[in-house]
Amino acid sequence: MYERLKPLFFRLNPEQAHDLILGLMRLAGYLSPVRKILRSIYSWEDSREILFAGLRFPNPVGLAAGFDKDGTAWRGLSCLGFGHIELGTVTPLPQSGNPKPRIFRFPEQEGIINRMGFPGKGASFLLNKIPPRGSSPERDRFILGVNIGRNKNTSNQAAREDYLACLRFFYHRADYISINVSSPNTIGLRDLQGKEFLNDLLGNLVAERDRLVVGKDNRLPLFVKLSPDLSDQELDDALDAVTTSSADGVIATNTTVQRENLLGFDPGLTGGLSGKPLKDLSTDLIRKIQHRTGGKLPIIGVGGINSAEDAREKMVAGADLVQIYSGLIFQGPGLVKELIKGL
Repeated sequence: MYERLKPLFFRLNPEQAHDLILGLMRLAGYLSPVRKILRSIYSWEDSREILFAGLRFPNPVGLAAGFDKDGTAWRGLSCLGFGHIELGTVTPLPQSGNPKPRIFRFPEQEGIINRMGFPGKGASFLLNKIPPRGSSPERDRFILGVNIGRNKNTSNQAAREDYLACLRFFYHRADYISINVSSPNTIGLRDLQGKEFLNDLLGNLVAERDRLVVGKDNRLPLFVKLSPDLSDQELDDALDAVTTSSADGVIATNTTVQRENLLGFDPGLTGGLSGKPLKDLSTDLIRKIQHRTGGKLPIIGVGGINSAEDAREKMVAGADLVQIYSGLIFQGPGLVKELIKGL
C-alpha cells in the first residue's frame, strides 16, 4: 500500500508530506478499530524482552526523535510495532524553528537534509499529551522517551536551566530522557558536547534526576545523543563526561554536516543529513564507542537503517537497540516489522 501512496506523498514538499502523515497517525490513534487494523497488519510479537538501562523494551526497534515533536501522534505510531518511541526534541518554551523550506529529500540516495531548528509547542503542551504509565493499555504497550533541548534564544552559558526545566517537566511522565546536544540546526548547540560544557550539564542533570528519584520505584534513565562528526578527542571527552556523570547511555548518532556521501546537492544547503548517506558514519561511531568503553556503555544506534541487515550492522558494532526515521519515509511502515523479524 505504501509503495502506491509514496509517489503522492513525494509530490508534496517534505514538510507538508510529514504533516499529512502525522495527521493521519494522530487520527488513527483516537479510533480504536483503526488501531486494531494497524496492529494486525504491522505489529510483530517478539518473544524476547530486552533489558536496557533498567527498562524492559518489548523489541529492539524504536522511532527516533523528530518525527512526533509535540506528542500528538504517538498512539497511532505505536500501532506500527515500535518497541519504543522518542518524542521531541522539545524545548521549555514554544518556538517556530528555522525559516521554511527546511527539509530536503534526495530520493535516489535515500537521504534527507533538515534544518528544522527545534520547532514545537513547548514543554507544557507535550506534557499534556503524555499520560502516566499505567493509565491505559496503549501507554503501557511500549517505552516512551522524550528528547530535550534548549530554546534558540538561550545561550550555552544559560542552557543548563533549559535542560533542567525539561527534566523536571517530564520526570514523572517519560520512561527515559534523551539529551540533545548534537543537532547542527541550533546555532552553537554542538558546543555543548565540549568537555567543560558537557561535564557541567550532565553533572547537574544527574544530580537533579537523583534528587527527583525520591519516592519513585526506578530512577529515570538519561541518554546523551551524540554527533557523528566528533573528532576522536572530542568523542573521548564526551564519553568521559557521560561515564563520570553516571548518565545511563548514549544515542549514536544525530545527523551529520558532512556531504561526502551525498551527490548532486547545493553546497549552500545547510542542515543535518540523515538517511542512507549517514549509515556508515554512524556505525563507525558506534564501533568507536563500544571499543573505548569496553562495551560497558548502553548504546542506541540510529542512522541510515533501511533494512534488517543495516540494523544488524549497528548491533554487531555495539548497539543494543536501534531507531529509525528516514527509513520509515523511504521504505514505509512495514520496515518496523521487517527489522523486528530480521533481528
